[in-house]
Amino acid sequence: MQIGILGGTGPVGRALCARLASVGYRCVLGSRLVERATDTCAEVLAKWPDRTLPLVGACNTDAAQCDVVVVATPWDVAASTVNSVSDELSGKVVISMANALTKVGKQFQPLVPPEGSVAATVQAAVPKALVAATLHHVPAHHLGDLNQPVDCDVLVCSDHPEATATTLEIMGKLPGVRSFNAGSLIYAGPVEAFTAVLLQLNTAYQTKTAIRFTGLDAA
Repeated sequence: MQIGILGGTGPVGRALCARLASVGYRCVLGSRLVERATDTCAEVLAKWPDRTLPLVGACNTDAAQCDVVVVATPWDVAASTVNSVSDELSGKVVISMANALTKVGKQFQPLVPPEGSVAATVQAAVPKALVAATLHHVPAHHLGDLNQPVDCDVLVCSDHPEATATTLEIMGKLPGVRSFNAGSLIYAGPVEAFTAVLLQLNTAYQTKTAIRFTGLDAA
């Protein structure tokens, strides 16, 4: 399976590319600027010289041609980014991982996008895609440290059974991750919003906290 990362040059995108490539997925790190994508790819490969990571840099259009596509852009450009490559995303599983947040003073506050969540807004922008929401509560630092397991549970929300199954399969390959089907895309809103609480905890306790659920066995 080949996975494309739209907006893969940011901290979360490059961390996810490295982690997915480390478990054998062929990854295309995408960006609006090819040069930026190739430079970021080279930086990731240089960081892990002892690993053979199947990772290349390309434009977002090329990344969107992969089997599965992840939207790793900031939340406020997620819809416009997928809309720019909508033809390539038709019929494909598209994973949304952004959280709509703002900081007011010293407090993180969740925002409510027009469709109720970033993931639902992405789905509305590319109605022929099979959108799933996940990875909202995983710190980029944990995701990108290939020497350690991720140590986090993730929730998957989607209106499409195929997208749910594919996303659960991908998440299940990441060491330390347990993934759970959290229902339809309507639940993506509260899942995304809870990230504000985690960031507030990180600030208060100077840590990088993540989530574990008790009483559940991973599917």
